Amino acid sequence: MVKHIILWQLKEEYTQEEKTQIAAEIKEGLESLKGKIPGLLDIHVQTDRLASSNADVMLDSSFESEEALKGYATHPEHIKVADTKVRPHTKNRVCMDYEI
Repeated sequence: MVKHIILWQLKEEYTQEEKTQIAAEIKEGLESLKGKIPGLLDIHVQTDRLASSNADVMLDSSFESEEALKGYATHPEHIKVADTKVRPHTKNRVCMDYEI
């Protein structure tokens, strides 16, 4: 199994209210991919964070294999969510993938 973890920072130009709404839309969009992409076992987006955090949104997802993760990256449903709900609003992305 492969874990795919991403942390995003939202653009600074947004108010806290806008960031809360954007984070909710990112969560809804990404979590809606469950059951639509082969090899995607689980997907969860965390938007509630402590004040000590320096990221706004976290993706925690699990895949059957590294090949399934590669398929997710290029899947049209994932690209649609990334291009409409994530990329336009984020300034920084950090990713870690690992096998368990």
